[in-house]
Amino acid sequence: MYKFHRNQQMSFTDFNQPAGMQMDPENRWVKKAASIPWYDIEIKYAALFPSETGMPAKPLQTALGSLMIQKKYDYSDRELVEQIKENAYYQYFIGLPGYSYEAPFAPSLLVEFRKRLTDDILEDINEMMIQFNLPENNEDDDSDNNSHSDGGEDAESKENEKSEADNKGILILDATCAPQNISYPQDINLLNEARENLESIIDDICYTYNFYKPRMYRKNARKDYLNLAKCKKRTKKKIRKAIKQQLQYIRRDLGYIDMFVLANGVVLIEKQAKRLTVIKELYEQQKYMYDNNVHSVKDRIVSISQPYIRPIVRGKAKAPVEFGAKLDMSIDENEFARLERLSFDAYNEADVLISAIERYRKRTGRYPERVLVDQIYRNRNNRAFCKSKGIRISGPALGRPKKEPTPEERKTAYSDNTDRIEVERGFSLAKRCCGLGLIRTKLDTTTRCSIALSLLVLNLEKLARGSLRRFLGFLYDVISMLLKLKNNLITVSCG
Repeated sequence: MYKFHRNQQMSFTDFNQPAGMQMDPENRWVKKAASIPWYDIEIKYAALFPSETGMPAKPLQTALGSLMIQKKYDYSDRELVEQIKENAYYQYFIGLPGYSYEAPFAPSLLVEFRKRLTDDILEDINEMMIQFNLPENNEDDDSDNNSHSDGGEDAESKENEKSEADNKGILILDATCAPQNISYPQDINLLNEARENLESIIDDICYTYNFYKPRMYRKNARKDYLNLAKCKKRTKKKIRKAIKQQLQYIRRDLGYIDMFVLANGVVLIEKQAKRLTVIKELYEQQKYMYDNNVHSVKDRIVSISQPYIRPIVRGKAKAPVEFGAKLDMSIDENEFARLERLSFDAYNEADVLISAIERYRKRTGRYPERVLVDQIYRNRNNRAFCKSKGIRISGPALGRPKKEPTPEERKTAYSDNTDRIEVERGFSLAKRCCGLGLIRTKLDTTTRCSIALSLLVLNLEKLARGSLRRFLGFLYDVISMLLKLKNNLITVSCG
């Protein structure tokens, strides 16, 4: 059940301030609240609650605003609630009617907020916020439509008459990885964790059904694990021996659980069944790598608690392999960021370019004039598509390079390289200031939400900087006008 509370963002003067509190109307959170179309977003959010009975859900502004504050400062759920209690600007941003030193919601409710606001919904919200803050430039489009309507041509002839001059704007595209907050996945550590989880499941089964505990040799298994974990010099022979021992312990424990389920009619709870499925798959992968003396396997599990995470080979000097979700982010000519693709499995970035260009055309009604990408995107298929649509793709042409490029070609290449830095800057800001550098959520759905929310906060910070830039520009114009007026008065008085 959902109830609409108001039709627009509460004005600053209507916010109930206690006696003696002087809030600044130029505060950044006040300006950020004015940059978001809360009512339009609330209509979409209300569709998630078709039922008209039950406890009413928290307003959209409370849910989304709280997640934005948390993502900006990397608060924990409990710390976020405490910060909102102590900060009047936070309370104004999340839509509370006035300042009150009371918790607006329980910290556990933030998990439900992240589950409801999926990555697809947050992408729509991001696009709505961008369109809400874009200037209205429809005069040129209207004049073009009037000129075409006078000619009396049909739609097909209009489409054929489009040329490269119709393309406008810039699309910058690149990929990165959002690393997950997990320990480095060593094989021996994963097997030890799996063994301990199996022992815990067996203990719960024996306690619930009053069975005798089978012999699991847990002390010997722990001792064998510590012999390698505390070893300063790990040889290949020691590692293989320790892995073989842990595989044997896991195989014995899995046999006990199968015996309980098949022979004694034990029914596992949902959590235990999911964890058992993950451990069985992990055992098969580790057994395959041990038997074949290899170190890689398809869809390798690197975390038992988060089995959806995969290793992403990035080739960076700091971290050649990262563990998290891979994503493609685009930046347009207005410096707004959008999420083009998000996946926990590795993929080829070149497959994203055409779909990103088509989404750009769907948003703006035209193809971009330039597409700035790195080398991996510039395959023959993408080059042919851009050439057919009159789009200039960055980078050198195929074939043998020229010995002496012309000054115009050097100028164009330099301009493309400097403009493409904007997407790298966006990655840096998102990872340092918007929580994309280390994802702390546990579920795959909440992880997707966290990544999409980082780009939403990135755009909101850009809007806040833009408002400050406009204010400084206005202040500069006023000062310049006053100086000119002063000079004119001095000239008149001297004359």
